[in-house]
Amino acid sequence: MAKPVVDRLERDLEGQAQVLRLSAWSSVGRQLASRYNVRGVPTFLLFDGTGELVHYQVGKLDADRVKAEIDALGR
Repeated sequence: MAKPVVDRLERDLEGQAQVLRLSAWSSVGRQLASRYNVRGVPTFLLFDGTGELVHYQVGKLDADRVKAEIDALGR
């Protein structure tokens, strides 16, 4: 289940990044899923400070990889 991993990631990234969770079945979730071609759940999208998609991950969340991607954005 992704929730505990995302909960931990959200705590670890406090002050560095904002975590936004959307249901793929909500109106906004369906719109964004269509926009970013989401085909599986869970899907994790990482955007840089300008709103550009920089990381796309489907399935089990690799929190360490996400943290590394965020660290790389800060350089």
